[in-house]
Amino acid sequence: MPSPLPNLPSSFDRLWLTEAVRLREEHAGPLDDDEANRQARAQGGELSELIEYRALWLGRRDGLIEALRHWRQGSKLAGIALVLLALFTGAGLALAALGDGVRPVNVFWALGSLLGLNLLTLLGWLLGFFLAGDSGGALGRLWLWLSEKLARDARAVQLAPALMTVLEQRRLGRWLLGLGVHGLWLVVMLSALLSLLALLATRRYGFVWETTILGEGAFISLTQALGALPSLLGFSVPDIDQIRSSGALGNVAESARQSWAGWLVGVVLVYGLLTRLLLALLCLWRWRRGLAQLRLDLQLPAYRLLRERLQPPSERLGITDAAPAELHAPNAGTQLDGSEGAVLVGIELDQSQRWPPKLPKSVADAGVLDDREQRRRLLEQLTRFPPQRLAIACDPRRSPDRGTLTLIGELSRCAAQSRVWLLQPPAGEGLDSNRLQDWHQALDSLGLPHSGSAPMTWLETGHD
Repeated sequence: MPSPLPNLPSSFDRLWLTEAVRLREEHAGPLDDDEANRQARAQGGELSELIEYRALWLGRRDGLIEALRHWRQGSKLAGIALVLLALFTGAGLALAALGDGVRPVNVFWALGSLLGLNLLTLLGWLLGFFLAGDSGGALGRLWLWLSEKLARDARAVQLAPALMTVLEQRRLGRWLLGLGVHGLWLVVMLSALLSLLALLATRRYGFVWETTILGEGAFISLTQALGALPSLLGFSVPDIDQIRSSGALGNVAESARQSWAGWLVGVVLVYGLLTRLLLALLCLWRWRRGLAQLRLDLQLPAYRLLRERLQPPSERLGITDAAPAELHAPNAGTQLDGSEGAVLVGIELDQSQRWPPKLPKSVADAGVLDDREQRRRLLEQLTRFPPQRLAIACDPRRSPDRGTLTLIGELSRCAAQSRVWLLQPPAGEGLDSNRLQDWHQALDSLGLPHSGSAPMTWLETGHD
């Protein structure tokens, strides 16, 4: 018996997988989903829950769940790579801003080196946010591209488009990718700030400002304006005399060095790091708020078509046909590992095979399946009321074709334990050894125990 459907870690992942299945069917055509629909109907619930369960079942069968896990692993690796890049970028900005300490540091050039790129990317994000709806920018697209490449799974081809489709709801894409972008710039600014502090603590820097066409009044006003917010947090701001004296390249006053250093650190902290932190927290709040409101869009044509298959009118009105008398029907709601009873069923047996054999009283005879309608009816009932043990009788004189093996697999998944009974030929007939070997290999590939002896003791007692 296969393991139960794996639980994806979040409702978002279930929506993501469901959209991936929908896109796959749109591009490649409808999937073979009879068993998935039957299993979903047996679960019951709202239409959205049935559609998600169907997608989970198909995702497990076709490897999409594993591909989604690979995609997530790839996204984590891509995130780690971008964080490392951000750390080195921040350290590089600090080194470029202060230099080696041999020459005095032009404070406004240093400030431009530390915050210029950050400011430009922030303006680009704001323009994209309000005008183009592009929330992630180059970093967001780079992360998605790296995630797909690092996943290294051909089955993940629909996952990235499905992710963007889910994120289009309530415009969540801008908040998720915005969170990633601001988070990375937060790492850049933190790295730059720490590197700046390390350099200021281990080297002796002098700070100057230089101009050819501007007066010192402009620098005094700009310095005091930029230092207003950092001063509220306790950072020093050079006074007017210190600013004026810093216009001379020979300035070496120790108090001026410390004032300029405190001012530079405060400005980077407030306008670089804290700004990105606040924006990242805003994106995180909007992301979580929108995530709680995500739902499947049941108005999509693909989901409207599924309604008739997952919630047919006859089922929504209730059960109209009683279960066949020969089938065991435990109470509804029992689980595969806790249901009781045993069932014997035959598949495409001809008249030369005597049926039914003599059965213990506790074993139900499900008859012989010869046509599609009989198969559907039995599978529906076994899905609703799974037996503890199921024996499937097959005639090994027939070839194990794909349809028969598919039916055996579906039947076996409806019971806690299953076995295949390869019937003995009628008196006077023999078995083709090659064909029998084909049966053995096919059943072994399904992972089902099989035997040529009657499994009556096992059906009655659960052991041999």
